[in-house]
Amino acid sequence: MSGTTQKTIPQSVDNAADADLPEGWAHATLIDLAEHIQYGYTASAIESRRGPRFLRITDIQNGIVNWVSVPTCQISTTNLRKYRLQSGDILFARTGPTTGKSFLIRSFPNEAVFASYLIRVRPLTLVNPTFLSFCFQTPEYWQFISENIAGNAQPNCNATKLASLTLPIPPLAEQKRIVVKIEEFLSAVNAARDRLAEVTAILKRFRQSVLAAACSGRLTEGWRGDDGPDRDLPVGWRWLPMDQLLPKGGIFDGPFGSNLKTSDYTPSGVRVIRMENIGWLGFMASKLAFISEKKYQSLARHTVGAGDVIFSSFIGDEIRTCVLPALPTRAIAKADCFCLRPDPDLVDRHYLVLQLSSQESYDALRENIHGATRPRVNTTQVRRLLVRVCPIAEQHEIVRRVEALFKLADTIEKRVEAATKRADKLTQAILAKAFRGELVPTEAELARREGRTYEPASALLERIRREREAKAGDITKVNPRHKARKV
Repeated sequence: MSGTTQKTIPQSVDNAADADLPEGWAHATLIDLAEHIQYGYTASAIESRRGPRFLRITDIQNGIVNWVSVPTCQISTTNLRKYRLQSGDILFARTGPTTGKSFLIRSFPNEAVFASYLIRVRPLTLVNPTFLSFCFQTPEYWQFISENIAGNAQPNCNATKLASLTLPIPPLAEQKRIVVKIEEFLSAVNAARDRLAEVTAILKRFRQSVLAAACSGRLTEGWRGDDGPDRDLPVGWRWLPMDQLLPKGGIFDGPFGSNLKTSDYTPSGVRVIRMENIGWLGFMASKLAFISEKKYQSLARHTVGAGDVIFSSFIGDEIRTCVLPALPTRAIAKADCFCLRPDPDLVDRHYLVLQLSSQESYDALRENIHGATRPRVNTTQVRRLLVRVCPIAEQHEIVRRVEALFKLADTIEKRVEAATKRADKLTQAILAKAFRGELVPTEAELARREGRTYEPASALLERIRREREAKAGDITKVNPRHKARKV
């Protein structure tokens, strides 16, 4: 289906179906409330200052459009008129993992059009577009989307299905009051959510500061009794190449190429440690992969176990390395997952992981990476890496202090996560009250209190129907062959 879908005469709504709505409300399908429901324009985005902005699914995913990053496109004058966005338009992602995600256009720079994987709903002037946009954030709406998604590999929801969505509609004046109250409450909720996000960023900087202090020796100055002047290294510390900390066979890589293929994976058996399992100072246990016992026999030399230092060869924004915890099964390391087994008399493995994760180690390895798309290092480069080593007793104290401080940060982070979830639930609670008619006094209640009449939603929908009939009649007089297009 392409182009514009438009309904001239709204479908009738069973009054009995409105019995569960607040007084004065009525049900209406989305097409009853829209001037049109339309797919977007098919074009290629271009990097140019000319042409209108070309809004895509990726641009609306975060709920806020950064128009500076939205590309432009080339489009004819006719199509520009057809696909031009205006304030009050509501766009829907019609395919992909964010199918059903909506975005209300409030403002935009100069000209803008929308891409073909978006559906535009342009509400009628007698319908508040912001009220409609809140309808598309409720659990009831998302239930509708989940029931009307087609396609397993690439989910999608077409305009015909979207047009059939039934919505609860209050009188127009009540729509406006509901919008004001929702925005007031959500402003407070969003402010709280923003503050929680700031705490998360502060905790990240806190962990990085703790790591920097630990690796430089500042964290244990008092414990060490080092009150001397600043120096490159504290007393008793020294720089050593990694190779001096590793016995023979103390570093190895996983099997490469055809030695281990995706087709070798099995539902259970011997665990395969992959790069997805290596986090920043932590093991990510949720990513599971296995090989059979028979396959393991040919790869046994790559066996890893509890206490091994696992190091990702890919160096992106940070170094990912961790100490492997005890696992319920035997395990091997995959290609590009280095295993390090340092001499325990020289270095504590948890301390070594801290040093490997430091900014100094990152900077040193970044100078020697190879690979344009996926920057990586090899075991030779890791062997040559200089790390700071202090006496074993101080290493143990550093690890103890870091773990205590990180545990504190983890506790705060869990509280932030719980508070964020409560904020999300509060948002849904606000919307639920709004669409039950409980957030503001209904228009029916105010009319009785003030001794006046009011226009119920059923009358509003009837007024919309008459105006559409009149408009359709005017078009027919001009062009008798004109026929309205239905969804």
